[in-house]
Amino acid sequence: MSKGLENSDGNEKSIDRELIKSMLGKTLDKVDLPQLGGLQRGKVRDCYIKGDKRYLIVTDRVSAFDVVLGSIPIKGQVLNAISVFWFDLTKDIAPNHVLDVPDPNVLVAEECRPLPAEMVMRGYLTGSSETSIWRAYERGDREFCGHRLPEGMKKHQKLATPLLTPSTKAEQGDHDRSVSRKELISVGNITEKQFDEMEEYSKALFAFGQKKAAEKGLILVDTKYEFGVNRAGKIVLIDEVHTPDSSRYWYADDYDQRHAKGLDPRSLDKEFVRRYLREERGFTGDGPAPELPEDVVIEAAYRYLKLYSEVTGEILQPDTRDPLSRLKANLGVE
Repeated sequence: MSKGLENSDGNEKSIDRELIKSMLGKTLDKVDLPQLGGLQRGKVRDCYIKGDKRYLIVTDRVSAFDVVLGSIPIKGQVLNAISVFWFDLTKDIAPNHVLDVPDPNVLVAEECRPLPAEMVMRGYLTGSSETSIWRAYERGDREFCGHRLPEGMKKHQKLATPLLTPSTKAEQGDHDRSVSRKELISVGNITEKQFDEMEEYSKALFAFGQKKAAEKGLILVDTKYEFGVNRAGKIVLIDEVHTPDSSRYWYADDYDQRHAKGLDPRSLDKEFVRRYLREERGFTGDGPAPELPEDVVIEAAYRYLKLYSEVTGEILQPDTRDPLSRLKANLGVE
């Protein structure tokens, strides 16, 4: 195990690291299927648009600090499965774009016009990227995205109330930027009415997510939501929801003790990948991205699978067939 990278705790009998290792050569890195329509390639998802449908193909690519670092086996299957789980649980809180799930790595969605913002909900003073609330506080900022922060707070401390801290939606290769409601609206791409509706959905989704996570012994620390406008003009939740890519999860049982000692909380997300990059490789998004070593990749895959089981109460049995061949067969394309 690389220096500074602690093993995740818990029962490992149901999640086989040897299986993960055997999948290292079977990652879904990139998809080229023009039969599905026009391509929009994101950091993790390859999206094809055809008529009134969007095919979201969730690859195994992993990004940190807004940079694609490589691929992690089974990651796309986990992201898709956990998104589908939360989309179904929250459909009465916020309408979403889900139509079908024809493959472990694919979600077919209603085509929507994405609104150019990420609605970031934060429950704790934490984070490692330059856009995080902790980094801003550490620099001495006491106002973040229009919210006043009190003096004397410590890293990982719970905020008095969850805060909505919007972010610009950067193009691939660029960095997102945290902004206030006023700043986001002033750009002119989002109206006040749209922002207020997204804010209402985001706060309700986050409260529900925190409640459900707490029932499983977890803390949903922060997350981001994305919204789009469908052809009927309705704002709907799109992309992903409460995944380990879009959200930070901590174990609740020892959070208080670890925080009192100044220790990082035990986490079940990709924060440890960011920590590895920052502390061991000195990488925070600028310059060439270092290659992730095998032990970090395997641990990341384990944590994705572990989080799925912790949140859903189910064990995800990954499909171990060649992902591209399987995907093409399930979508009926060559």
